[in-house]
Amino acid sequence: MTGLIEIASDHLSAAINPLGAELTRLRDAQGRELMTNADPAFWTGHAPILFPIVGRLNGDALHVDGTEYPMKQHGFARRRDFALVSQDAAGATFRLTDDAETRAAYPFAFALEIGFQISFSTLAIAVRIANPGAVPLPASLGFHPAFAWPLPYGEPREDHRIVFEKAELGALVALADGLATPDPRPSPLDGTTLPLTDAVFEQDALIWNPVQSRTVTYGASQGPQLRVDFPHTDKLGIWTKPGAAFVCIEPWHGIADPQGFTGDFREKPGVFEVAPGESWSCEMRVTLTA
Repeated sequence: MTGLIEIASDHLSAAINPLGAELTRLRDAQGRELMTNADPAFWTGHAPILFPIVGRLNGDALHVDGTEYPMKQHGFARRRDFALVSQDAAGATFRLTDDAETRAAYPFAFALEIGFQISFSTLAIAVRIANPGAVPLPASLGFHPAFAWPLPYGEPREDHRIVFEKAELGALVALADGLATPDPRPSPLDGTTLPLTDAVFEQDALIWNPVQSRTVTYGASQGPQLRVDFPHTDKLGIWTKPGAAFVCIEPWHGIADPQGFTGDFREKPGVFEVAPGESWSCEMRVTLTA
């Protein structure tokens, strides 16, 4: 399938690429872009769906029942074409199922559905992972949307910040070559506020594990903002590359391997299991607030 799938309300419009079921555009009623400019000098992604892993595996290999399977960072879903299974003016649903190529990297039957629905000023992204197989399905799932920094409302880049719903008192996870280190990273929060500067991202992503908040608000102190709700995920990554015109707010149910981890995938931190014949669901919502 080629071409973007467009949905809209009177307040928001979105466009989704069937490649990866990836949100590619999110615009307000005046057509102002709220997503990344995808400058190839920094990162060409927009909002990949991370499945069946979040982050990097030690040695870029997944281990299941004594067999090693190659898998790149963040999994394969973002590089696969999804089928469009339903669409109307305000919503669309996409599905990816296992095939010979996925089973060569991830030896499980699955059905991954990503639903997008706009209502007034909110875009909801709903994920459903179903297990049609005969054995438990281990998986992780992550969202990775990249929002415009600065937002298109005339406020300077340096005035933007992310405000957490709750105080996040714990230290952060530190990464080295994409893997979680045993040494925690001090939190850069000022109370519940993360002032956005290039300097805080010089050592890669900021990772809260766990995160206590289920909502963060992004924007400048004046003008419209984006509220991101993630009621079902207990980890949060925030990432950009210094100088880029985007910031990613990433609710995760999963995380990168710890350094030296060689265990079975089922034992990997952040992995959940879906029983045969059952499904697992989560949702992320983005609301443009005045």
